[in-house]
Amino acid sequence: MTDKMATRRERAGWTVTALIGLGLIPVLAGGIRLAELTGGATVTPDNARFLASPVPILLHIVGVTVYTVLGAFQFVPRLRRRKPGRHRKAGRLLAPCGLVAALSGMWMAVFYALPEHDGPLLAVFRLVFGAAMAASIVLGLAAVRRRDFTAHRAWMIRGYAIGLGAGTQAFVLAPYYAIAGPPDALARALLLGAGWVINLIVAEAIIQRWPVRFSS
Repeated sequence: MTDKMATRRERAGWTVTALIGLGLIPVLAGGIRLAELTGGATVTPDNARFLASPVPILLHIVGVTVYTVLGAFQFVPRLRRRKPGRHRKAGRLLAPCGLVAALSGMWMAVFYALPEHDGPLLAVFRLVFGAAMAASIVLGLAAVRRRDFTAHRAWMIRGYAIGLGAGTQAFVLAPYYAIAGPPDALARALLLGAGWVINLIVAEAIIQRWPVRFSS
């Protein structure tokens, strides 16, 4: 193995580790919510909407978990080149999971009662970024069907970046909580929106700077 190949493998390993690590934040939060839903939790203002209508949140948790964890391995070039069949099979599972995650999140933004710490602006952000995530996945699927792998790669990176938004949002919220305490509805909406925007900026940088590494 050459030093160059070893470096690429090490970099790919770090990429998967970082993506899974970031994705574990929403996955763990979903696990806690799932335990609450199935464990007979006491109804509170924070969980009342989920307990009253659990199907959308359950679909969201399953979709996000599969999409963020399994999706991280789709960005390893060596796995795609050596086992393209496995990449395609994983994609056939990931695309519907991503769509379920996006669409269920949008459904909850519209039909669940807003908790006190949320507001209309955050609901709008969730609809906008949920729609952008779903559209990215659909455009990525359309691109691969016409064998435009460059466009496929770009749209799938964008969709995955939005799907990882909750992980980045945790890092955006933490300093605010430490300095100023719990944010009001407007500050919370802007902070969470910033998490999605940061991920999309990073995604565009990856798309533009490393087109070969992430090509299919």
